Amino acid sequence: MSAVVHLSGPQRRGPDLRELVAKAAFGDQDAFARLYDAVAGPVLGLVRQVLRDPAQSEEVAQEVMLEVWRTASRYQPERGEVMPWLLTIAHRRAVDRVRAVQAAADRDQRAAAQTHTPVFDEVAEQVEGRIEREQVRRCLRTLTELQRESVVLAYYRGFSYREVAGMLGTPLGTVKTRMRDGLIRLRDCLGVG
Repeated sequence: MSAVVHLSGPQRRGPDLRELVAKAAFGDQDAFARLYDAVAGPVLGLVRQVLRDPAQSEEVAQEVMLEVWRTASRYQPERGEVMPWLLTIAHRRAVDRVRAVQAAADRDQRAAAQTHTPVFDEVAEQVEGRIEREQVRRCLRTLTELQRESVVLAYYRGFSYREVAGMLGTPLGTVKTRMRDGLIRLRDCLGVG
């Protein structure tokens, strides 16, 4: 018969996690302290993998351990081992934290977008207005006299087509045709499309 030789020394078994959870379920603080010492490292490691923020990871790991203390009586040994049960709780808590942080960031971003008032650059507005007015004047100069008079009376002075025809002593159909042709030329000249 051959003997088993352990190069690293005798094998030490960790505490019986099922037994510690069962005792913690009855309020045994010493059992919970030993359970905590045995599982806090893996719980924190898993949470840190999900959150990547050390401070939040420690906070969530503490919340997990507090939940384990409060709900130890819900552990059902027939459904699985203690460590997977604990790591499932830890993973769920970590994912919940990620979602909560993302929801808060989205909420803050929406609130900031609603309260954000764009910076008003008065000089830029004035320059842009002048450029547009000059462009319209330049394009108006390309129209025939009747087109220009008709457009100016109707669109800048507010007269109806019938009133423009009366003021110019021109038939209504002619004024409408000249205005339509003039507006098309203005549109093309201004590059509006």
